[in-house]
Amino acid sequence: MAAHFGRRLRKGAASTAVAAAAVAALSASQAPGVAGEDNRPTTAGATTSVPDGEGNGNATGNSPYFTDLPPLKSPEPGPSAPVGTPVSRGDGEAGIPATVLDAYKKAAAELRTSKPGCNMPWQLLAAIGNVESGHARGGQVDADGTTLRRILGPQLDGRGFANIPDTDGGAYDGNSTYDQAVGPMQFIPSTWAWAGRDGNGDGKKDPNNVYDAALAAGHYLCRNDWDLSREADLHGAILSYNNSQDYLNLVLNWMEYYREGSHSVPDGTGGVPEHRSDDGSEDPASPRPTDPPTTEPAPKPPHKPGGGHGGEDGNGGGNQTPGPKPPTPKPPVPPKPPETPTDLVDHLTGTGTGKLTAMAGDAFAERIGVRAETKVGKSVAKVRIRFTLTGDTDATFAGGETVATVATDAKGLAQAPPLQAGEKTGDFKVTAAVVGRQVKGVDYTATVTARAADTLARTGDIPLVCTAGGEFAQQVQVKATYQGAVADKVAATATLVKSPLDATANDKGPYFKDAAGKPVRALTGLQTDAKGLLTLPRLYADDTAGTFLLRITTTGGATLTVELKVEAAVPVIPVPVPSATSQSPAPDPTASS
Repeated sequence: MAAHFGRRLRKGAASTAVAAAAVAALSASQAPGVAGEDNRPTTAGATTSVPDGEGNGNATGNSPYFTDLPPLKSPEPGPSAPVGTPVSRGDGEAGIPATVLDAYKKAAAELRTSKPGCNMPWQLLAAIGNVESGHARGGQVDADGTTLRRILGPQLDGRGFANIPDTDGGAYDGNSTYDQAVGPMQFIPSTWAWAGRDGNGDGKKDPNNVYDAALAAGHYLCRNDWDLSREADLHGAILSYNNSQDYLNLVLNWMEYYREGSHSVPDGTGGVPEHRSDDGSEDPASPRPTDPPTTEPAPKPPHKPGGGHGGEDGNGGGNQTPGPKPPTPKPPVPPKPPETPTDLVDHLTGTGTGKLTAMAGDAFAERIGVRAETKVGKSVAKVRIRFTLTGDTDATFAGGETVATVATDAKGLAQAPPLQAGEKTGDFKVTAAVVGRQVKGVDYTATVTARAADTLARTGDIPLVCTAGGEFAQQVQVKATYQGAVADKVAATATLVKSPLDATANDKGPYFKDAAGKPVRALTGLQTDAKGLLTLPRLYADDTAGTFLLRITTTGGATLTVELKVEAAVPVIPVPVPSATSQSPAPDPTASS
């Protein structure tokens, strides 16, 4: 869940000194290089603030989190143990509910394929999952990995936590006034809107599903080209999830603990932590109760002379004139939150971006931009703008993400990261919207066209000649370019045409062979390689002599016609061989005359 507001020692500690000693011993034994719990310095490579641009600076909105440390079998080595004897650990908390553990490992496996440079360890996901929700309350999930009841953090209303007004209409957290962290990995709705993933393949992105949440957390921690095998990147990623030094050290402790050993336990039987960062006792799964209104004591009616029993005026006590009715106390008016730049925005306007078109695999030349404006057209700075790609496309922003958030500058302008086309062709949409406020946004249509070539040329100049009934010695190879650059992965066709003006396939002359060895004179589905080269299959000639034409075309209009010559076969004249019976016997030199 999130930032740590005031450290509290665990309940049940015998004394402050004993608790501090246990914490220091654990930190020293479990995470070399990580400082102790109290007054610890900033960890090497970490920063005190990680500007993420999403979810109020982090995934969880700085909601509370569980603060329980990994357990110790023995808080101290025995009195006779040599100095430096390591503290041994218990293994009860090393047990992770089976479905939850499977979700962590599957998410890490997917990231090894989709983002291999991130080097995501599943133990990091397990550490965050334990700190955020106690592994979904000890594995209280169904067979598909969805929690049996929602896990919610307190509403982020600015009272001790971040102030994040509702961004999802209560769709995820059931709160239409303020956001609350949701699910086993405690994403706030505004972050889940762009970071959510479908980890179990059911077609939905549900923050209450441990497979979806674990995969989303993995991708969140792997953005910005972070390599988690590097200490600085690991620390930066964890701080971006929850910007607290205490949180960083706690997660590192649990990650190291799981690296030294863990095992699976049945769902629903896992241990649940007891203490959390906001008050040390409440379950982060339960929303914080609303604070009761404060009222002043009702004023007593003033004493009226002569009133009361046996009044002093001699009229007795039965005719006392009632005093004034006390005023009804009014509930206090909650202070109005200070106005933020986001509150000032009335609409977004485009900044004159031209037509968004790019060839598959290329970067879009135009950058998308918008300006945040008030109702009277005045620009607003420091407003977070979320750019989202939608539609059937594999295009991404720089870094491989489909969502990017950028703060407006002093002129109210926000420019999306460079847009990179994928391999899918067609139109898709880019939407710019204000984070945390429902105002008029801006939609752009982008188009990805097929890879193309505008020039084809043979790579060799040897004439292509063959004898009728034979096989051409050289294979035809061409190189495709587009505006002088290599044109790779461009679709092409090759056809043995009837004439320069008739592009239909010939029914005689040279031919290719299909997989069954039968003659074919038109090939489709060809593609240039990474160097723009296209090498055609071998050509054969039937018994027709003459000059023939091979036409190669590509997407984009590049065309090359290659001349093929088939020479008539030289007839073979048989040479008669005299038979043995027709020859005269040689004269015998020994015969007498």
